[in-house]
Amino acid sequence: MADDAEAGTTAAAPADTARDGAEQGGAGEPGKGAEPEHAEREDGAEQQDGAEREDGAEREDGAEQEEEPGHSRSRDLLLLAGICLAFLLLVNAFVARPFAVPSGSMEDTLRTGDRLIANQLAYAFGGHPRRGDVVVFDGTGSFRPESAKPQGFWADARSVALDLGLAPAGDTIYVKRVIGVGGDRVTSTGPGAPITVNGVPVDETSYLSPGDDPSSVAFDVVVPAGELWVMGDHRSASRDSRDHLGEPGGGFVPEKKVIGRADWVVYPFSRWTGLDRPAAFAATAGTGGHGDQR
Repeated sequence: MADDAEAGTTAAAPADTARDGAEQGGAGEPGKGAEPEHAEREDGAEQQDGAEREDGAEREDGAEQEEEPGHSRSRDLLLLAGICLAFLLLVNAFVARPFAVPSGSMEDTLRTGDRLIANQLAYAFGGHPRRGDVVVFDGTGSFRPESAKPQGFWADARSVALDLGLAPAGDTIYVKRVIGVGGDRVTSTGPGAPITVNGVPVDETSYLSPGDDPSSVAFDVVVPAGELWVMGDHRSASRDSRDHLGEPGGGFVPEKKVIGRADWVVYPFSRWTGLDRPAAFAATAGTGGHGDQR
């Protein structure tokens, strides 16, 4: 009997062990089942994070797309302004250049402070100044003595600015009317007498300042080829070719020094007008001199 009891006891132990194992196994099962749930939560979090990042990226892309048109318009405007500026500079340098009239020597045709436009293409491509034209020219070497040009960066920069019309013209730039061209004989016998070109009297009453004589001094010159004889319309207040007789240049202006023909007065607006060649010089056609071929 004792042996049976011990045997029973011994047999019961495995049963207890089995139950313990079953409990342990039952306790372990829920732990094993929790792992997939945790993984699912992580997957959901990752998907949510990914969706949020995508949404954020889309919002940033949308913001950039919204900003792009404004930036594009600004760039377009800057580009357009640059093109316009370059165009104006090119026109100013090679086509039409503005000048301010510095004195009253061309009254009443031009008045002090008038803004005029010099047509720089008027004598391009083989053209030459004609009798009666109002021209803008550099008087260095004819009306003013040659001087040593300043050297250095700033001198070069100023020269470029002058060519582009971005700097004041200075005191070497003149505006006068062409009276004689290469080969012409221009004469005056003094007060009260008309000027003659190749022996033909020129009626200058349409543009001379009221009360002025054609010339208060007598002269008789032959204009060298490639040069000009010029005078102001306000003869009593004009220092022109007459005042430089006897000087090295003889009062003549080289054609190569002509910047352009003054074609328009553009300011003040009340004086806006074109500057036409006077009909008075039509009488000199066919009288000789190089002017007849121009």
